[in-house]
Amino acid sequence: MNSKLLTLAIIEILISIGVSVAIIFVSFKILKLLFFRSTTLRGDNMAFTIFTSGIVLSIGLILSEILPSITNVIRLSTTQTEAIDTMTIVSYSGLYLGIGFVMAIFINASVFLLFSILTRRIDEFNEIRENNVSISILVVAILLSITIIVKDSIALLISALIPYPELTNYLQ
Repeated sequence: MNSKLLTLAIIEILISIGVSVAIIFVSFKILKLLFFRSTTLRGDNMAFTIFTSGIVLSIGLILSEILPSITNVIRLSTTQTEAIDTMTIVSYSGLYLGIGFVMAIFINASVFLLFSILTRRIDEFNEIRENNVSISILVVAILLSITIIVKDSIALLISALIPYPELTNYLQ
């Protein structure tokens, strides 16, 4: 058994769980605070539950593209001859998560803008507050579609920022 690899795997699992739970918790609280202060998940408003589930799934899809980059930085720090200090790992991780959070906000704002353009006479937040399930499903479908399309581009952006070691090009 490779104890170094096992330790690295456990660290990656703990980081993934911790970061995911924290970001989804914060995102849910912000969503509730900004748009739905009096709405609960008790089942009184199925539209809000569907809408919240779509946002959580969208954030999860984005995180699934970001967390491997964070674990790559940790792997690089354990395999390189030059040691990468903890603050560098934390700063890169914070940068990646910040980009992911900004992208999640950008995607959500784009969806609301697109939905507002497509349906000029409908206030989606009001409709969701009034338990309009069909509007909620439509907004979530657009949100997830855009997230699925954009998530690979986010992964490419993040991977471009990973501090890979310089390699010598022997083919020149």
